[in-house]
Amino acid sequence: MRIKALLLLCICLCFITACEKDKILELPITYHKGFGPFQSSGGGAIAFYNDDENNPWKKAFLKVSGIPKNWTDVKVGDINSDMDQYVYQNYHSGNISKEWYVELKKRWDWEPDTLKLSKDPLKCRAAFAVGFDASGNEMVVVDANNNYDFSDDEPFIPIEFNSNLDWDALANNAAINVTFERVLNNKKMQFKAPLIITTLYQDHYLLCNFAQYGTAKLDNHLISIHSPKFRDLSYKNVGVTSNQSFNGEKIDFDKVAFNNEYLEIGTNLYKNLGVKRNKDILLLEKIDLPKNEIRSTQIGFRAIDFSGSLFKKQSTVSLDGLEGKYVLLDFWATSCGPCIQEIPNLKTLYGNTDKSKFEIIGIVGDSPMKALEQLTNKHGITWPQIISDDSNKIKEKYGIIKYPSTFLISPEGIILAKDLRGKELETTIDSLINKTSS
Repeated sequence: MRIKALLLLCICLCFITACEKDKILELPITYHKGFGPFQSSGGGAIAFYNDDENNPWKKAFLKVSGIPKNWTDVKVGDINSDMDQYVYQNYHSGNISKEWYVELKKRWDWEPDTLKLSKDPLKCRAAFAVGFDASGNEMVVVDANNNYDFSDDEPFIPIEFNSNLDWDALANNAAINVTFERVLNNKKMQFKAPLIITTLYQDHYLLCNFAQYGTAKLDNHLISIHSPKFRDLSYKNVGVTSNQSFNGEKIDFDKVAFNNEYLEIGTNLYKNLGVKRNKDILLLEKIDLPKNEIRSTQIGFRAIDFSGSLFKKQSTVSLDGLEGKYVLLDFWATSCGPCIQEIPNLKTLYGNTDKSKFEIIGIVGDSPMKALEQLTNKHGITWPQIISDDSNKIKEKYGIIKYPSTFLISPEGIILAKDLRGKELETTIDSLINKTSS
């Protein structure tokens, strides 16, 4: 009898496992030049090499030649296509210490995806140099073929960054095709990626991004994929969106689903499980629950619950415990100028709104307690404040990468809007409260 029961249990477990696997879709990715339906920006700041003997990366600096001899105030650095590969490779080659490697993993809360990485040397970086020519022009040269020699590369005047740049036009007209290496299907391979470099302030402050996005197909639906901010090509935390046709329009940032967020395709809902970079496959999980039963940081979904101790008070608060009220989650930091500028607006809103219907919860991250105490006293902040720390990890649960970030949540616990501030926030709250009262 016991053997039959165990056999039945095994059959049930196999059936359940097979059903779960059927829900996981593996969609091949094709890569394209440009930004597709996504918004681009100035990209990430490029770091330069320095002569500090205590620099833990010093042994990893690329050794290059061929810098134009008539340049002055020359600086050299490199552009990274995959920071994970860079760290992993340099640790195993002895260029960085074990202590520094452990510190980086702790600091970034990071574990390397070893399936896409190689202990053997890969050209995941390309060197660049910047300086002023004889006419005083700021010039840049990139080692596009990755041979550590600038003499066969064409120097150029970097484009001055401004908020009105046409990034799609830059991808077509100003991108440099740079050669890198990566692991694909467990083999080392070369690939070229379009790189855009801009300058800010004209004092060797350079920004770069990779003008590349991917697409995958599910039935008749086209899914577009990007590596966040286009700062590298690791596709570690990807943003995805579904559009059946792309005619040049750009999608609203709030409609992009990042890792472990949810994507609506037709009448179905899928969880974005990320990209398996070693095989260039997008992983999606089909979800059978309705949106209002799923916890996420996306608009239309149920907000992620948390609890935390109130700053300078002997009590705790949980988000689910505030159901029945509209709640504004305000993620901020004491070093954030725009956050501090918003305090008077929040103070007025909080003082003029019925507390039985509306609450503000400040979530403070990356801030010294003394600075928080000084600001709360100086500005007379009376709404609850919770410090996001290693125990409650509220900032991490909500995927906060910038301050300020706000989430407006309905009395039913559904996220209604994100990043409302100032007059727009006040108007929205007034409209919601009045609608509820009528």
